[in-house]
Amino acid sequence: MRSEKITFDGTQGTLAARLDLPNGKPKAYALFAHCFTCSKDVFAATRIASGLADLGIATLRFDFTGLGASDGDFANSNFSSNIQDLLKAVDYMKDEHEAPAILIGHSLGGAAILAAAGDIPDAKALVTVGAPSDPGHIKHHFHDKLEDIRKNGEAEITIVGRSFRVKQQFVEDIEGRHLADQVAKLKRPILILHSPLDNIVGIENAGEIFAAAKHPKSFVSLDQADHLLSRREDATYVANIIATWAERYVETLASPQMKSSFKPSPDRTIVSEIDAAAFTQAINSAGHGLIADEPLSFGGSNLGPSPYDLLISGLGACTAMTIRMYARHKKWPLAHVAVQLKHDKVHAKDCEDCETKDGKIDTITREVELTGDLTEEQRKRLLEIADKCPVHRTLQSEIRIHTSLKDS
Repeated sequence: MRSEKITFDGTQGTLAARLDLPNGKPKAYALFAHCFTCSKDVFAATRIASGLADLGIATLRFDFTGLGASDGDFANSNFSSNIQDLLKAVDYMKDEHEAPAILIGHSLGGAAILAAAGDIPDAKALVTVGAPSDPGHIKHHFHDKLEDIRKNGEAEITIVGRSFRVKQQFVEDIEGRHLADQVAKLKRPILILHSPLDNIVGIENAGEIFAAAKHPKSFVSLDQADHLLSRREDATYVANIIATWAERYVETLASPQMKSSFKPSPDRTIVSEIDAAAFTQAINSAGHGLIADEPLSFGGSNLGPSPYDLLISGLGACTAMTIRMYARHKKWPLAHVAVQLKHDKVHAKDCEDCETKDGKIDTITREVELTGDLTEEQRKRLLEIADKCPVHRTLQSEIRIHTSLKDS
């Protein structure tokens, strides 16, 4: 994953943002809206964006006006200006990359996503995380200051040890919103994620959003999570759920379809290119779907391992299985086995024990990690067993490959 620091024009000046990108070509783009008085760098935003990037989805997260590193005065912002900032972010993404297919909002950001979605026709899927069913819900943060705000036009409030100035126009703006009506008109797939333990935005809000939304709509309970998704595993879980759910609605996320007359079979592997202009390949190996590609430096999209990466992956898997099988047979206390491999091409003249003396030869370095209460003799024997892996033997034996052309 890589993260780029960017800026774009907002409603009161420049908005600070980060675009979290996968190492290869993005399968889709998402836009993330953070919680009330938070920033793009809050745990929920950074960890969900990072998790989505690992799954091939590029995610833009930004600071709303007057928050984080963005320009403007928070006191002069409101829920309506948040929506305008979201639309500005969409414009930036369309101009510089592509329109976001997925809109994700955390807490009040979720309410803003639902309110803005009607003006973002390119968005194919909507996601809320711990979102209120109505923006007026956030008044509980400064309920004891409402009288001061109405009397003096503004008041200083404190949230998580930080002070913010809230004006009467902010209160009037959130009170004038009826989110349920807007949600009912969206007719867009929506995923509602909420923790039953959320003591900031109660779980009943998820029920109200779900009731207002039209199908297709889904709800996932974030059991044991807090409102801010403080635990990394909760944010990672959210990212995985979003990516899996969105596959049904975002075409570029769906598993590639075979464009071939070859029929999948338990004893066959079929490889079919996905795009004639690219190197990405769809693989069906005994009914299991995989992707192969070339890295960006080779002109590929880096959407999957390269052919050589797949080759040494097979060797690594076979090595671990063979070691495990032998240890199990011997009833040795092998707790865990892992294998690290690397493929290189080196000049033959640099290899002292190679028969080939001209050109380059392939070398595979393999490092085995054994965990458990093993004796040195057992560890040494298991390392010897690694060389008896069937794929290892195949790679070092004489191989015949017969190629034919399939009839049209």
